[in-house]
Formats: sequence, C-alpha cells, structure tokens
Amino acid sequence: MQWTPESKVLVQGITQPLATYYVPQMQAHGSQILAGVEPGQGGQTLGNIAIFDLVAEAIAASPEITTSLLFVPPYNVLDAAREAINAGIKQLIVITPNVPSLDMLALLKKAQATGTIVLGSGSQGLLIPGQLWLGIAEPHCYSVGKIGIISRSDRLTDEVALSLTEAGLGQSLMVSLGSDAIVGTTFEQWLQVLEEDEQTEAIVLLGHPSSTEQLFAAEYITSAIEKPVVAYIPGFRAPLERSLGDATTILANYLTSTNVSASLEEQTLGKFQGENVHIARYLQEIALLMEVLSS
Repeated sequence: MQWTPESKVLVQGITQPLATYYVPQMQAHGSQILAGVEPGQGGQTLGNIAIFDLVAEAIAASPEITTSLLFVPPYNVLDAAREAINAGIKQLIVITPNVPSLDMLALLKKAQATGTIVLGSGSQGLLIPGQLWLGIAEPHCYSVGKIGIISRSDRLTDEVALSLTEAGLGQSLMVSLGSDAIVGTTFEQWLQVLEEDEQTEAIVLLGHPSSTEQLFAAEYITSAIEKPVVAYIPGFRAPLERSLGDATTILANYLTSTNVSASLEEQTLGKFQGENVHIARYLQEIALLMEVLSS
C-alpha cells in the first residue's frame, strides 16, 4: 500500500455533485489530483483539473497516477473500477455507497487477480492529518498525533476524531473501510498496517452494526496485535428484539423468523479479550480510555 502525500490521484465521476464539492477542498489541502474522468465531458476542466472521457486517456496524459477516487453512480462502479484496473491503477477508493453486492463481488475478484487495493464501497476515504486527504472525511476534525483509526462506520468516524482532537489526542491515520455490506479490505489487514507503523502508538476500531467482520477482528487483535486497541461497536446497547441493518436485512430476518439469544454486537464484545483491548461502552468513552492509555 502506497498512500503518501506524493500520491498522484485520478477522480472518476468528477462532475458528480459530491465530487465537485470535495475535489477542490482536497486540492486546497495538498492532495495531488491530476485528472478527472467523466464520459462525454472530455476536454472540459474542473478548476485546473483536466477532464477526460476515458481513464486510458487520463493515464496517457499523467502516467504517474496510482490512485483513483470513484464518485460514479452505484450501478456504474463496476465498469469504472474495471476501467481503472485495466489502465494499471492499483489503488481504488470507492466513495459511492449502495453498490450492488454482485458488482462488488465481481470487482473484488478482479482486484484480487490484479493485486489491486480497494477501499469501499461507501468509504469516507483515507486521511493522514497534515499530509494526505483522499475522500469525504472532514479534515478539521483531525489533528497530527499517534492514534490510528480504522472504521466501518461513516460520519461517526469524524465525530470520534473530533473528540480525540479536543482531548489533545492526535491521529496518525484514518482509514474508512466502507459502510456497505461487502467491502474491499478488512480490519485485519489495516490492524497489521498500524501494528507495524512507527507513527502509531494506539488504535481505535469502529465497527458497524450487525457485522460479522468484527468477530474476526476481535480474534485477530487478541492473537496478533500488541498495541493497545479501543473498540467501539455500534448497536450493542440496542434491545435484542430490535433489528439493525438496512430494510432488506430487517425484512429477511422477519420473514425467516430469525431469533438469536444474543445480539451479534454482544457476541463480538465477548470475543474481545486480552490486556491490550479496551471496550468503549459509549462514544464519549473512546477519548477517555485513550487519555488513560496515553498517561
């Protein structure tokens, strides 16, 4: 993974409303966005960024591009990602949420075959305070420091970062894996990255309601991670009879009469064991626990 301030970036779907709002801000913070792609709008510009019809044309003009941010509509993500991978781009950040599951599975199969890193879908991006901002996180919530944040939530990530910043606890890295059901990289991959990162002294893990991935992350932390970890699992305080998730998940559980003795969140909490793992029972406790660990 090569995420540095020198990373050269392409934006696919650059004329989408969210992109036109965030791209100039990313540029103002020093992100090196060299080109954009929007079929049918080649030859135009967004500020000083040239727009091309095809990724191959953008790469021909700027062959140093290594990363693509995808803002395209959900049903266009698979084609856009394939186009980027075929052009040699090895790092994709899929900002777009609600990408069809079968499309994501096809994309991840292609990514695995080509050695491509995928964040998302539904990712807020990646942020190294004071150095690199790629995505739609809010950089004013972050400050330079020693705490790494790995998140499967969305705007909750910014709120946690702000609470840490206000407590005088800066961050080394924030990575948003994505909020959709199927995403590219895993907690375990990024936990290992932060475990080996010399700038990171502690880790915050933000889960996602009703996600089984947190069970695997918990087991991995207790077996392989030595740095202190503060984990927050949204939804663990919800009543057992209350379903969490999107409408499809809730209806599927209802129609199949799913009845569990303990919520998935409570099961996950039971997996977090070890002296270096700390559970935040409410959001504000994350910063409090980190203050204790840093003292």
